[in-house]
Amino acid sequence: MGKVTGFLEIEREQPTRRAPEERIKDWFEIYNPFPEEKQRDQAARCMDCGVPFCHTGCPVNNIIPDWNDLVYNNRWEAAIRRLHATNNFPEFTGRICPAPCEAACVLGITEPPVSIKLIEKSIVERAWDEGFIRPEPPEHNTGKRVAVVGSGPAGLAAAQQLRRAGHSVTVYEKNDRIGGLLRYGIPNFKLEKHVIDRRIAQMKAEGVTFLTNAHVGVNIPVETLTEHYDAILLCGGAEQPRDLKIEGRELKGIHFAMEFLPQQNRRNEGDTVPDSIAISAKGKRVLIIGGGDTGADCLGTSHRQGALSVHQWEIMPKPPASRAGSTPWPLWPLQLRTESAHEEGGIRDWAINSLHFTGDENGNVKQVHACRVGPPPKFEATAGSEFTQDVDLVLLAMGFLGPVRNGMIEQLGLALDARGNVATTDYQSSVEGIFAAGDMRRGQSLVVWAISEGRKAAEAVDKYLAETAEPALLRHRLHA
Repeated sequence: MGKVTGFLEIEREQPTRRAPEERIKDWFEIYNPFPEEKQRDQAARCMDCGVPFCHTGCPVNNIIPDWNDLVYNNRWEAAIRRLHATNNFPEFTGRICPAPCEAACVLGITEPPVSIKLIEKSIVERAWDEGFIRPEPPEHNTGKRVAVVGSGPAGLAAAQQLRRAGHSVTVYEKNDRIGGLLRYGIPNFKLEKHVIDRRIAQMKAEGVTFLTNAHVGVNIPVETLTEHYDAILLCGGAEQPRDLKIEGRELKGIHFAMEFLPQQNRRNEGDTVPDSIAISAKGKRVLIIGGGDTGADCLGTSHRQGALSVHQWEIMPKPPASRAGSTPWPLWPLQLRTESAHEEGGIRDWAINSLHFTGDENGNVKQVHACRVGPPPKFEATAGSEFTQDVDLVLLAMGFLGPVRNGMIEQLGLALDARGNVATTDYQSSVEGIFAAGDMRRGQSLVVWAISEGRKAAEAVDKYLAETAEPALLRHRLHA
């Protein structure tokens, strides 16, 4: 590697975060600038480990040691080419990926791992600043037309790959702006939306067509796709939220996280949310049920909206402070993780099960009744542990159960797997010519998995179109 003894001489270092009392007053990203010299020092910590387990820890199989070496040697343009070889959108993963690559870093066996995520973001931001990232339209067009449904990271990655292969690509997005959950699910303090916009501009210049307010199966008939395209790729995500079906759930003031978070993102885009449907934490006692990333996003958003107090509950027991023995290196470790939102305030608690809600005479939620529970899988109630907490706003952030089945999936007649996701073989569904990728195919997962899925599905679609002289949907169109 660039500096053979770097990992022995240089300590792991990360950018500092803006002070919590400052950052909760705005919606900007939370990290302070990190000098180039320090970026190169961190790249120098990558060791000549022989077998780089970071490759397999990363779902897109980033060639991490190579671009660490290039950064250390100040070869930034070569570094972005190497990074883009496996990852269409390192500016997304460099911000919101939990970095399973770092959990698999060989140096991490005995020392803090290499700051891979930091270096990834540094490369792509330098590339944008220096003009290294430009549109890459195909040299020729195949004449084949592909519809991509959904403009989250899976759909965007697939669309870019398919267009660069020479196919005509149209992306259908049900919302009014492109980006899927990147746009309306991830808060701005984790991902400012201009980061999405500049990539969309690149893709438009490459020839990708984007259609917004185009909800396939609702205001866009599925026949529009089956009759006009040679292949269809579904990347609609896993948007069916897990509900909490207990007494009092119908009370006002109890909402899914993905009802709450998109509203604030819309406000940040300059939209006005009607008072009749507005959800706000301002001046309220907030309870977030769910201890994952979505719950932390609700926590940070509640702080910025001016909540009176915020509690975040998780039914699972509190994880250990360091890697649990049940998840040895290089596995993704079971351990306690503290997000930036947790630094800003609020109270986290574990091993709690919500029993029922009670409300006031106007039907507004006012209390939650809960108890302490034992470990999974039984979660048995602990005797005498029942308690009540006052609440004004409850946000359900307990994950997702797969794609919404009614509408497009039902109308296309697609088979589902045992988990309720779209069943596929090499990314092709039970209907020839219709493919699926991302959370819609594999269930709720990470942005880096979505990009990986989009790239692999694009390869499967390209192969199908190349090997099939007259694709199934084209045959349908010709002989209808």
